[in-house]
Amino acid sequence: MAGSLKKTAPANVYLDTAYIVKYYLNEPKSTAVRALIKDASVVYSSLWALAEVQCVFHRQMREGAITANAAIDLARLFLEHAAERLWNFIPVSEALLRRAGTSVISAPPGLFLRTADAVHLTTAKDLGEREVWTSDRHMLSAAPQFGLIGRSV
Repeated sequence: MAGSLKKTAPANVYLDTAYIVKYYLNEPKSTAVRALIKDASVVYSSLWALAEVQCVFHRQMREGAITANAAIDLARLFLEHAAERLWNFIPVSEALLRRAGTSVISAPPGLFLRTADAVHLTTAKDLGEREVWTSDRHMLSAAPQFGLIGRSV
C-alpha cells in the first residue's frame, strides 16, 4: 500500500498583499494561507504591502465588513508583526520600479497587470524566488512573464 506524501510549504515564501491580508481577516482560504505562513521559515513581501494592507483594512471598514475599531486594531497588530519581522519587507527602490515598468511595457498586449502586481512580481524575481503566492488571478497569470511560478493554496 502506497503511503501518502505530506504537502509541505517551501522554506521561504513570497506573498503578495492579498495573502498577508488573509492572515488577519477570515476570507476564503485564510486557514490554508495561515498554515503556509506558519510552516515557512521566512515570509517575504514588498514594502509596498506596508501601506496596501492598511488600505485593505480601511476598505473593509468602509464597506461595513469590520468596525473602525477592528480596522485600527488590525493595523496595529500588522505593524507589530512587521516590527517583529513576521513579514520581511523588501524595499521599493527607483531601480526596482524601473525594472517593473520595463517588464510591464514589454508584456504581451493582452496581459492584465496592475502596478502593485508588477512591483510584487519584480520584487520576488529580484530576491531570486522561484514562486510567488497569491490568490489574485491576474497576478497568477502574469507570473510567468517575470520568470516566476504563480502559486495559490
